[in-house]
Amino acid sequence: MESYLNENFGGVSKHAPEESLQRWRKLVGVVKNPKRRFRFTANLSKRSEAAAMKRSNQEKLRVAVLVSKAALQFIHGIAFQSEYIVPNEVREAGFEICAEELGSIVEGHDVKKLKAHGGVQGIAKKVSTSTSDGLVTADESLKRRENVYGVNKFTESQVRSFWVFVWEALQDMTLIILAACAFVSLVVGVATEGWPKGAHDGLGIVASILLVVFVTATSDYRQSLQFKDLDKEKKKIFIQVTRQGFRQKLSIYDLLPGDIVHLAIGDQVPADGLFISGFNLLIDESSLTGESEPLIVSADNPFLLSGTKVQDGSCKMLVTTVGMRTQWGKLMATLNEGGDDETPLQVKLNGVATIIGKIGLAFAVVTFAVLAEGLVRRKFQQGSYFNWSGDDALLLLEYFAIGVTIVVVAVPEGLPLAVTLSLAFAMKKMMNDKALVRHLAACETMGSATTICSDKTGTLTTNHMTVVKACICGSTKEVSDREEVRIMCSQLPESAVKVLMQSIFNNTSGEVVISQNGKLEILGSPTEAALLEFGLSLGGVFQAVREETKLVKVEPFNSVKKRMAVVLQLPGGGYRAHCKGASEIILAACSKVLDSTGDVVPLDEATVSHLNSTIESFANEALRTLCLAYMEVEDSSLADKEIPADGYTCIGIVGIKDPVRPGVKESVAICRSAGIVVRMVTGDNINTAKAIARECGILTDDGKAIEGPEFRNKSSEEIRDLIPRLQVMARSSPLDKHTLVKHLRTTFGEVVAVTGDGTNDAPALHEADIGLAMGIAGTEVAKESADVIILDDNFSTIVTVAKWGRSVYINIQKFVQFQLTVNIVALIVNFSSACLTGHAPLTAVQLLWVNMIMDTLGALALATEPPNDELMKRAPVGRKGNFISNAMWRNILGQAVYQFIVIWYLRSKGKLLFGLDGPDSDLALNTLIFNSFVFCQVFNEISCREMEKICVFTGILDNYVFAAVITCTVLFQFIIVQFLGDFANTTPLTLYQWFVSLFIGFVGMPIAAAIKLVPIGSK
Repeated sequence: MESYLNENFGGVSKHAPEESLQRWRKLVGVVKNPKRRFRFTANLSKRSEAAAMKRSNQEKLRVAVLVSKAALQFIHGIAFQSEYIVPNEVREAGFEICAEELGSIVEGHDVKKLKAHGGVQGIAKKVSTSTSDGLVTADESLKRRENVYGVNKFTESQVRSFWVFVWEALQDMTLIILAACAFVSLVVGVATEGWPKGAHDGLGIVASILLVVFVTATSDYRQSLQFKDLDKEKKKIFIQVTRQGFRQKLSIYDLLPGDIVHLAIGDQVPADGLFISGFNLLIDESSLTGESEPLIVSADNPFLLSGTKVQDGSCKMLVTTVGMRTQWGKLMATLNEGGDDETPLQVKLNGVATIIGKIGLAFAVVTFAVLAEGLVRRKFQQGSYFNWSGDDALLLLEYFAIGVTIVVVAVPEGLPLAVTLSLAFAMKKMMNDKALVRHLAACETMGSATTICSDKTGTLTTNHMTVVKACICGSTKEVSDREEVRIMCSQLPESAVKVLMQSIFNNTSGEVVISQNGKLEILGSPTEAALLEFGLSLGGVFQAVREETKLVKVEPFNSVKKRMAVVLQLPGGGYRAHCKGASEIILAACSKVLDSTGDVVPLDEATVSHLNSTIESFANEALRTLCLAYMEVEDSSLADKEIPADGYTCIGIVGIKDPVRPGVKESVAICRSAGIVVRMVTGDNINTAKAIARECGILTDDGKAIEGPEFRNKSSEEIRDLIPRLQVMARSSPLDKHTLVKHLRTTFGEVVAVTGDGTNDAPALHEADIGLAMGIAGTEVAKESADVIILDDNFSTIVTVAKWGRSVYINIQKFVQFQLTVNIVALIVNFSSACLTGHAPLTAVQLLWVNMIMDTLGALALATEPPNDELMKRAPVGRKGNFISNAMWRNILGQAVYQFIVIWYLRSKGKLLFGLDGPDSDLALNTLIFNSFVFCQVFNEISCREMEKICVFTGILDNYVFAAVITCTVLFQFIIVQFLGDFANTTPLTLYQWFVSLFIGFVGMPIAAAIKLVPIGSK
């Protein structure tokens, strides 16, 4: 079976092509209810619609860009008079331009219209905003703005009501046929036996159908609500805006036209807008248009489209169009209906359901044929084959209903849906554990992970950074607190302090702003914040230092070059370039240094050696090291060229402390015991990386640490030999991380989880089996490429995700083991009994009840087991593990053989065993068989809580869902047998008979325990 499943239902992995998604759908046969079965799979037609929309956008934008370029050549220096007439309602609201006009300017890249309206400043004036202070946030004015321009929200599919799920559950083909049988049974029964006696069989089937439908609908409705909650969490994106002169974080859904938004590398453009100011802005429009070539946005081409990503640079943007008025809004509305990719387990279990469904259908047809043939044969023997009574018709109808019900039981429709149920449960719980699952499959794949490639900063460390050591002008000092900084500052030459502060406050992607409560607030990454805090401790005033010079050019931090640089125009008219980044790289670019008197002197070997040993000593103390440098630029035209790569003067080196997170060492140890190899991949200095890796327990005595440049220069054979022992990669580029992940997946067959936070990590996150983005430090581009977002950026949370992933995988295995056992026994018992005795011991109503126990209730009980610590003490499944393992087949067959022997023994010797005689003896025996069969399933459900362990009661009361399902099943079974006999074809049992039924079920538990002792192969 496993090889058939792998061949026909395998290959649906992350980012699977549409052909493979189409292939398995075509192979799925015997589907009782397509609407329910395929509810949580991708809607391929909607996806095709979204792809067509992207192509249309690409063509539209291509034309718009060409037109705007042509227009630019003609309109420079020409003043245009606008022919636009402001609608009255817009003017009355206090604005001079309507939403449609704004939309046409940006979406159409209409330079002519933009110039006619007075350019970006003219548009800002017409939407009543300030490009420096942003919107005024009075409630009334915001409300007016909303009414005129709309809100930044997309049309979403409506939450479906409970009754929609009831209707969908009623679409089950077998239930429709049974309902028809019930109707005919009702009509014939009442006609021949009168009311109410003749209605019992028909009403019994109807009641069973309604019970199945309502329990199924309730389970599905709860799942849909859980997914809706998770969808809301996924869409929580915050952006930096200026309102009333203050910088603040705002949800993108609260943005309005007129808002001033600050964009940096990795941000998603939250609405259509216009470029106000910025540097080196490169926009990736592939998400909107499919165009892979990034677009340069500047004052000449100021149009920014919602949904695109900032690939490089930074800018200030004026929001013009929001929500469904943008192309992104329309695309999102279509994409939302495309659904999530189905998971590999869902596909595989659809395959299992198909195989068993076909077998069950064959059994059902043969069972009905055998029962019908028996009836016809009896009629021939009695010589009354032309004389058919109402009772004969009812009997034939009952046989048909039994055949259909065997299909109901045999087609395990609940298998693929159990995956969804388990994933929905796990995702909700993981959200509480600070992990947001973006793609269903990741939750399940994480359970098979064999390798985690983790970042250092913020994941293994706290990301609360402070400058604790500094080597300025050749002198190394502790600078842990403000007093130490003040002492160091007093000992440094004034000229050196001035250059240092100029470097810190200008060469930064962070900012120091005054918050609404009047306090200083530092914005930016933790590294930038640590440097700015150090600059403030030196006595610098951020805004004052910035205003002394003019920022001419910015080269944002680049993870390949490992540096950030700016060019400033000095008050005297000269130019100065400042550079900072990886210490050894920046130091190698320096030819001069500031000496103890603040003078610029050539960098000799002794000084280089001293500075390198300082870097090494800082790194060995697990400090991040940064080198700051500057150079005088004489050629003013350099501002328009590349910032120089060498010839700098070294100002100094700072050591930044970023402590290891509490609990990381224990989490790494848990991973090791679980067979998961943890590797650190960082851009930091190798000595810093090794020190942190040893502290975390990642780097062992026989482990290997290597730098990115050395790794990328190795041959394929050398990499193959290196990777098994590789534990730390320092000074790595995003390409190195991508290469490592690719080798681990393809050459070594590992299931790889990768963490990432930057824009450049997107390829590695995309390539990995599970991409883990950081929720706090991560950019929107990284989050978009990831499968799971670690909301607290904590490595221990990654271990929790792995534990939940294993729990999902094993819970589904438990449920499959339980359901296949019921399938096999119910099929064989009804089939063999029909063939040998001409009667089926389990009626349609009874089989429907069994179906509900094994399907919806079984999934609720077994697929929602919470994880335990034991899960992390076993080896990972990996890429090639069999889903239905040998241990499962052993348990299934062992339990099925026991149940079949017991049921068959009761069938043949039950009357003698219980002393049953009289006209109701057959009914009493069938009731006993039904009762014993149900209790076999109840105790087997408990046994299925563990597939290998003997003790199955550990933590049973912690899972209230399991306890509630078992209690309800037993309670309802008692009601069916004792009080609903007319409808369920049962008769009340004596206390002794109840005890025997319970005992038969209970004996299955020690038998299950004994079966677990049978040794099996390792597969």
